[in-house]
Amino acid sequence: MRTLEELLAYAAEGGRLTEEEGLLLLEKADLLALGQAAGAVRHRLNPSPYVTFVADRNINYTNVCVCACKFCAFHRDKDAGDAYILAYDEVLAKVEELVKAGGTQVLIQGGLHPGIELEYIAGMFRAIKERFAVEIHSLSPPEIVHLANRSGLSVAEVLVRLKDAGLDSLPGGGAEILVNRVRRIISPRKITWQQWIEVMRTAHRLGLKSTATMMFGSVETPAERIRHMIRIRDLQDETGGFTAFIPWSYQPQHTRLGGTKAGAAAYLRVLAVARLLLDNIPHIQVSWVTQGPRVAQVALFFGADDFGSTMMEENVVRAAGASYRMARDEIIRVIKDAGFTPAQRTTQYRIIRTF
Repeated sequence: MRTLEELLAYAAEGGRLTEEEGLLLLEKADLLALGQAAGAVRHRLNPSPYVTFVADRNINYTNVCVCACKFCAFHRDKDAGDAYILAYDEVLAKVEELVKAGGTQVLIQGGLHPGIELEYIAGMFRAIKERFAVEIHSLSPPEIVHLANRSGLSVAEVLVRLKDAGLDSLPGGGAEILVNRVRRIISPRKITWQQWIEVMRTAHRLGLKSTATMMFGSVETPAERIRHMIRIRDLQDETGGFTAFIPWSYQPQHTRLGGTKAGAAAYLRVLAVARLLLDNIPHIQVSWVTQGPRVAQVALFFGADDFGSTMMEENVVRAAGASYRMARDEIIRVIKDAGFTPAQRTTQYRIIRTF
């Protein structure tokens, strides 16, 4: 049995950690030693001085959702006074603003509306692609399953139709914790962890890349956090389709679930262990929207190499109490102040420009 110090050195040099070893590091390792080892892995996998970011906008086409997850403060019933579905003209106006500001990516997600059909989404994607040269990084696995159920098509058939309409890649939303015990508590009406994995497996096989996320700090145990990472790693071994992993902390304000927000130390610990454990995923992304710019800056020394997105618009996490906002120039300044070179990228991590 390796000591903690030996485990950290082993992982830093490229050794693959077991699930049990990952849990041991998460629970017992010194925080600064974790950061140092994770930083070594980051520099081995991404030796350039760049810290990347993408200029994008999150567009929520509806806030109506039949899931009504206990951790979500954004969803509304279909009969609520502030329930909405965006018209195409509204979506296109938002994309036009993004493009004029130099953005390249739209992240389109919404609630699981009981009346929205596949053609509404496909038509939206076609309308965007006809007018703008942007990447459509959109629709979480729960949305894909919902559209499949609504249309009577398979997940693969839905993904093919959406890809033909302009879908470029999938975000990793809806993962929360990939353990059904947790999901039954916080999101009992949402898809199982097996369904989430199967959507991503199918997307990867169809040539659609994706990200993977983890919302931690609600009701899960440390062991369940590690199990989540292992399930992501196992699928990556199989498909190679994940471009990045994004852990973010649960925001308890205004939610039915309640609880407390994970602090900076807990966040940095999870992020560093993710960098050590996920040896086959190229990028780890900070979550400045939940932890703020200063903690995100520190995270660049705990294994992260990507600053996420400019988030010209973000509604879901803000509804749960997150209040951080960062313009592109501030992101650039924060990265520079940490000693790195800011680099704007595409969804697929092609560098567009450096600063």
